Amino acid sequence: MSRIAKYPVLLPQGVEATVSPEGLSIRGPLGTLTQKFDGSVKVLKEGNQLSFAAADVTDHANAMSGTIRALAANMVVGVTKG
Repeated sequence: MSRIAKYPVLLPQGVEATVSPEGLSIRGPLGTLTQKFDGSVKVLKEGNQLSFAAADVTDHANAMSGTIRALAANMVVGVTKG
């Protein structure tokens, strides 16, 4: 597991996340941001947090899980603080 991906992304009050097989959409007071990704990353929404894991045991999937987690955290900042 990626060192970055093992930490969940917390969703503050007023922020909603929608997870689909092809991407992630985060909506907040300042708008909506969407990020597409391939099937190498599993994103789980549990309450007010998002968790990320590699879908298979490859270096690419491991790297992408950390990358998508970092992008999601930045998306939350973007829709809350701008």
